Amino acid sequence: MTARTARGDNPCDALIIGAGLGGMTAALQLAERGLNVTLLAKKGFTESSSQRAQGGIAAAIGSDDSAALHVEDTLRAGAGLCHPDAVERVARGGPDAIAWLQSQGVRFTAEDDGRGLHLTQEGGHTRRRVVHAADASGRAIVEALSERVAAHPRIAVLDGHIAVDLITTAKLRSPDANRCLGVYALERDSGRVVTLAARAVILATGGASKTYLYTTNPDTSTGDGIAMAWRSGCRVANLEFVQFHPTCLYHPQAKAFLISEAVRGEGGILKLPNGRRFMPDHDPRGEMASRDIVARAIDYEMKRGGFEFVHLDISHKDPADTLRQFPNIAARCREFGIDITRQPIPVVPAAHYTCGGVVTDLDGATDLPGLYAVGECAFTGLHGANRLASNSLLECVVFGTAAAQAIAAPGQSDDAPARLPAWDESRVTDTDEQVVVSHNWDELRRFMWDYVGIVRTNKRLERARHRVRLLLEEIGEFYGNFRITNDLIELRNLALVAELTIRCAQQRRESRGLHFNRDYPLTLPETDAGDTVLTPPRPLPDAG
Repeated sequence: MTARTARGDNPCDALIIGAGLGGMTAALQLAERGLNVTLLAKKGFTESSSQRAQGGIAAAIGSDDSAALHVEDTLRAGAGLCHPDAVERVARGGPDAIAWLQSQGVRFTAEDDGRGLHLTQEGGHTRRRVVHAADASGRAIVEALSERVAAHPRIAVLDGHIAVDLITTAKLRSPDANRCLGVYALERDSGRVVTLAARAVILATGGASKTYLYTTNPDTSTGDGIAMAWRSGCRVANLEFVQFHPTCLYHPQAKAFLISEAVRGEGGILKLPNGRRFMPDHDPRGEMASRDIVARAIDYEMKRGGFEFVHLDISHKDPADTLRQFPNIAARCREFGIDITRQPIPVVPAAHYTCGGVVTDLDGATDLPGLYAVGECAFTGLHGANRLASNSLLECVVFGTAAAQAIAAPGQSDDAPARLPAWDESRVTDTDEQVVVSHNWDELRRFMWDYVGIVRTNKRLERARHRVRLLLEEIGEFYGNFRITNDLIELRNLALVAELTIRCAQQRRESRGLHFNRDYPLTLPETDAGDTVLTPPRPLPDAG
């Protein structure tokens, strides 16, 4: 049987929103179990955070390593807020995840003698356990899996589509028990909104780092899944924990290019512009401290010294080894006149990863029946207050597989949803004020960077909360009166996720992991701390 496109009157078994590693894993796993899948992609397979990942995938496959040690490192990085069951699930799933990716054609870097895979070490890890494909692991993984997805007869790929909102029985004012029925999606080229029906929907939309002025993420990371789930009645948690990657290339023409954690793992040293090493002043682990500590140290030194950047220097290492291990980083830096074998790399922190998200169980199921979430948009409890480097791609494979298994399990409903209504544009017009969208977008990202960044205060958070409320009112009025566009959909989602992030940050009255508030500089005892969980209001507004 060939794959069917999930139109409103022709549902598929599973509709997946997002074409990164989590979405492609779930799609392939579902298709191999005989289900028909529709995969919704904003901009093909190459515009995802998965594709940009450099370091690799953490997996305890080394002879001196174990899942228990991987668990221990993850818990330490998570600063007391990791959920042990989620950490165990992911760490113990590491070897199987690597084996499955290899079975799909992913070619990881091998040891020089060909006996096993080459492993690197990154910040927060006590062992070399990062499986990689040179320094472009994400690209190698996405290229291999996208070929499998595109060729699979049970998977239909709808490229150039952005989800507008989930369709639920509650939004349709049906007397039936509330569940997810499908999604409205905008066809970007034509501007037409299509109705897509499915027995199960998986959100694999990535994070929301585009809420910030500086980010390592692609333009597609606009918090779509988190916002849609919230509007449909799902809880979100721990959105205050935004991970800032410590080392993003600083150059006026270099947009969102990160310098892998592995550069520090292989001996790279962080220095001030005057050449002084500073990380030992902040943590005894020096450059191998976890990302939150390194990012905060860089931010502190930049503000104290009035610097626009600091240096990451690996020029003292053997040039041949450096070029062999980091060919893509070396090539990219060379484009901007930087020879990393001879010169330090100018770097700054940038928003990188959303550790919170839509609350799910260990099968990826959300509060809304029929709706699942995997990857960066989901909150499973794996990351706690800070994500351990290279656990994110592993999480995508483990929970993408878990969601597929749950959806394909015997006993799941085979009843097709009722015919879904078409998108209603009868009361809207075209706008001639698109400048409002671009202005609000710029304002949002700038005040989030200034007030809800690496270091926060109560006053900054209150200022951000006030501004985002005004933006939400203006965006809501715009959304209700004019035909939707891709930019308006993303702005609407970004502003909502920004508000949820601010609310989470205001509720946490301590500093922990990625969240540092000068007004609450101490960390509470773990018995007094917990997840920051937000519950949407009832009754739910009509978001369709």
